[in-house]
Amino acid sequence: MEHIKAFDDKVNTFLDYMFGPRDTRVRGWFMLDSYLPTFFLTVIYLLSIWLGTKYMRNRPALSLRGILTLYNLGITLLSAYMLVELILSSWEGGYNLQCQNLISSGEADVRVAKVLWWYYFSKLVEFLDTVFFVLRKKTCQITFLHVYHHVSMFNIWWCVLNWIPCGQSFFGPTLNSFIHILMYSYYGLSVFPSMHKYLWWKKYLTQAQLVQFLLTITHTLSAVVKPCGFPFGCLIFQSSYMMTLVILFLNFYVQTYRKKPMKKDMQEHPAEKEVKNGFSKTYFTAANGVVNKKAQ
Repeated sequence: MEHIKAFDDKVNTFLDYMFGPRDTRVRGWFMLDSYLPTFFLTVIYLLSIWLGTKYMRNRPALSLRGILTLYNLGITLLSAYMLVELILSSWEGGYNLQCQNLISSGEADVRVAKVLWWYYFSKLVEFLDTVFFVLRKKTCQITFLHVYHHVSMFNIWWCVLNWIPCGQSFFGPTLNSFIHILMYSYYGLSVFPSMHKYLWWKKYLTQAQLVQFLLTITHTLSAVVKPCGFPFGCLIFQSSYMMTLVILFLNFYVQTYRKKPMKKDMQEHPAEKEVKNGFSKTYFTAANGVVNKKAQ
C-alpha cells in the first residue's frame, strides 16, 4: 500500500505541475482527488475487451434482453436529469452563451460542477456498452472509434472536473445529454424485435452527433474570439479533440450509410446474391448487439 500511495503522490504532483492548481471546490469529491482510480478502471475496461472476447470465443452469445432494457432506461433517465439540471443551473447562474468563466456565478457554478461530476461518472457506466457487445459476441461493433470515444471521454472528464468543472465546460455535456436521451431510447427500443420496423432513424442519430460536435467546437472557439478568463489552453484542446471525433464519426457515417447503395446494387446481381430458402442473408445490426433479419 505504501508503494501505491507513493506512486499516487508522484502522479498527482506531476499533474499539478502540468496543469496548475486544481479547483478547490471539487476537492474531496468521489474519484477526483487521485487519477489512479480513473486510470485503473480504464485499464480494466481495455482488459475486459481482450479477455472477454477470448472467453466468449467458444461459448454461445448471451441474450441479456432484460439487463439491456434496464440499462438503456437508466442511462436515458440519467441523461434527462443532467440535461434539465444543466439548463436550470446555467440559467440560474446567468451563464453567457459565448464565453463563461469559472468563478463569477457563485453557487450556480457549484451546482453545474455537481451535474458535470455525474456526467464524468456516466462515462464510466457507459463502459458497459462494450461489455454487452462482448457478452453478446458482437465484436464487429467494437471499433477503434467506439473504444477511443469511451476511453478518452472518461479520462478527459476527470481532468475537466479537477481544473475546469463549470463555466464554459457546461455546453458540450448539455448537448450530449440531449443526444444520449435519443440514442439510449433507440438502443432500448431495439432490444424488442417488434420495434425494429419503427427504428428507421438510426443514421439521423449519427448526423445529430456530428452536429453536436460542430456546435461544441463553435461554442469553444467563441471564447477564443471573445475571451472571458476561461483557460485558453483548455479551449484549444477541447476544439482539437472534438475535431478528432468529427473526423472519426464522419468516416463511420460514410462507411456505414453512403456505401450501402453500392453494396445493395452488387447484391441484386443473381450471380452474387446468396439466397437460402428464398431469403437473402441481409441483416440490420441495431445498437447493443440486437440483430433483425430482413426478408428481401
